[in-house]
Amino acid sequence: MLDQSQLQDYLAPISKWLLNHDNLYTDLQIGNMIDAYEEEHWPDLDNADIVLIGVNEERGAGRKTPEMHAPDLVREAFYKLYHWHQDVKLADLGNLLPGNALTDAYAALSSIVGALIDAGKTVLVLGGSHDLTYAQYKAYANKQYIIELTVADALIDLHEDTPARAEKFLMDLFTEQPNYIRHYNHIGFQSYFVQPKMLETLDKLRFDCYRLGKLRENLDEIEPVLRNSDMLSFDVCAIRHADAPANVLSPNGFTGEEACAISRYAGMSGQMSSFGIYGYKPTQDQYGLTAMQMAQMLWYFVDGRAIKNKEAMLHDKDAFLEFHIAFSDIHTKFLKSKKTGRWWMQLPDKSYIPCAYNDYLLASNNEIPERWLRSQERAI
Repeated sequence: MLDQSQLQDYLAPISKWLLNHDNLYTDLQIGNMIDAYEEEHWPDLDNADIVLIGVNEERGAGRKTPEMHAPDLVREAFYKLYHWHQDVKLADLGNLLPGNALTDAYAALSSIVGALIDAGKTVLVLGGSHDLTYAQYKAYANKQYIIELTVADALIDLHEDTPARAEKFLMDLFTEQPNYIRHYNHIGFQSYFVQPKMLETLDKLRFDCYRLGKLRENLDEIEPVLRNSDMLSFDVCAIRHADAPANVLSPNGFTGEEACAISRYAGMSGQMSSFGIYGYKPTQDQYGLTAMQMAQMLWYFVDGRAIKNKEAMLHDKDAFLEFHIAFSDIHTKFLKSKKTGRWWMQLPDKSYIPCAYNDYLLASNNEIPERWLRSQERAI
């Protein structure tokens, strides 16, 4: 059971009345279905599957005064959507109280996320600046959980010569000792913003980076990556400006639909226990479209979680189609779920990794799938 007093010390309640401008939510709107921390009411976290936290913290991006009420603007849009999956229980813990220093905010967020993960909850973080990814990661590191993490960002925040934590937090993630990162994936980077040597560095660490253009050719390729990830951090700047006006970095990026598909894939993952969306700036958000985009991403994450709950375990042979393949003198096996259509590929040690249909096609044509090769490289 989660300790209410321990969590409550870090949090400020919200008001559904204010979020909905003194109107009632209809029966199946999320605002009516979600159990939120309000004055005089603490949510029933024991029965919750997904727990939402707002974090209005931007000192890591060099802004001493955060954008006002950024998480609440996303909530306002999210609460108006309709909840289609009543078997997925939602709770909202309100907003993180500002600490005296940035390190206080990191410590508080990691403590809350860690406690929720330990209780078997999936955590949604509505950020502030992208460096809060570090606090999201520390929730696992503080408990010595070795994880795979994925970041969606047009940039690779690996700069050393900058005072802004939001521009160099990946350096902290990769160099901190002891380190609990089993594997790192970076999705949606835009090459013209990235120093080539950064990619060389990540490749030497056997981390995987997926260029925006490559992913947009076949977005399904990213589903196995997210299926194997414990946490996802998504920067709004990965979405093109037309679909997320608060992104003033680039006119290019994922479409709104693609961002929602990525969120749905994350929700479908049986491994994923935290998902943070960062970088929202309300003062740059025309007509509130970015807040609505983020709200719909949250909706699709919940939608994915409903699908995840229906997936069978790999040892349930009746729930999968089995394909025996030989490529380059290697004999292996592919499994396809009858329920969700997702694929798994067997490695030489007889373990299985998530894969895509294209990996099966390559193996069928006597080609070694790159996903198989990369996995074997990391095993050495």
